[in-house]
Amino acid sequence: MMNSVLIMCIIILIIAVSMSMVGKGGGNFYVLAMVLAGISMHNAATTSQLIMMATSITSMLIFNKHKKVDWKLALVIDPPTDIMAFIGGYFAGSIEGTTLKLMFAILLIVISFFMFVSVKQRPIKQNDKFGYWNRTFGEYEYTVNLWLTLPITAIVGFFAGAIGISGGAFKIPLMVLLCGIPMEIAVGTSSAMVAITALMGFIGHSINGDFNPELAIPLTVVAVIGGLIGSRYAIKSKPKNLKRVFAFTNMLAATMMIINIIR
Repeated sequence: MMNSVLIMCIIILIIAVSMSMVGKGGGNFYVLAMVLAGISMHNAATTSQLIMMATSITSMLIFNKHKKVDWKLALVIDPPTDIMAFIGGYFAGSIEGTTLKLMFAILLIVISFFMFVSVKQRPIKQNDKFGYWNRTFGEYEYTVNLWLTLPITAIVGFFAGAIGISGGAFKIPLMVLLCGIPMEIAVGTSSAMVAITALMGFIGHSINGDFNPELAIPLTVVAVIGGLIGSRYAIKSKPKNLKRVFAFTNMLAATMMIINIIR
């Protein structure tokens, strides 16, 4: 047991350093690595939620220091995500591990397509109709379409909580494309929302007895350390190229998960 945990710590450390260097949460890679190592999908999802919560808090503190977290925005659009993340984590206990793996693979494929979409900041005209929130944050102004944002974030929360991912790959394009929120504010605010979403998903899973502290705590500690190391040596590369690399990597991860299901 000790040797297997040590090996997993090394793997998670490498993933954490790599992901933080290019600004990614890495929840999908954490889950995949643990499943391929023979850890059950339920334990992998639970551990990934704990890791994502810890690493997101670390990122959030940095973004908040530079005034990149819109707390009012997070408090309005995040509760549906958190509630559904708890529900997803709780009901995941009654879903077969194979089904969760399949859900995970499908979500990776969807995320890959999102990465191929060019997400560009665009101004959205203010709308005084009911359900549209005209928000001012510092020097920025944007309009949040609550009719679309709330149900979409709720759906994202359910699947994120069930399979142990962050949901940031959906939330960030959502905030930029539908709400006209500047990318840096979307990323900073997403880090705060991911932390809470991961917490709720973790609680939901833990109620079902899927929390293994001997595995989860060491992996979380090394993930935080890896995130701090990687963030100090951030790779400066073209975002478009990075998105393509991650899109293909996600497709490969999805393929590996499907092969694991078939075997």
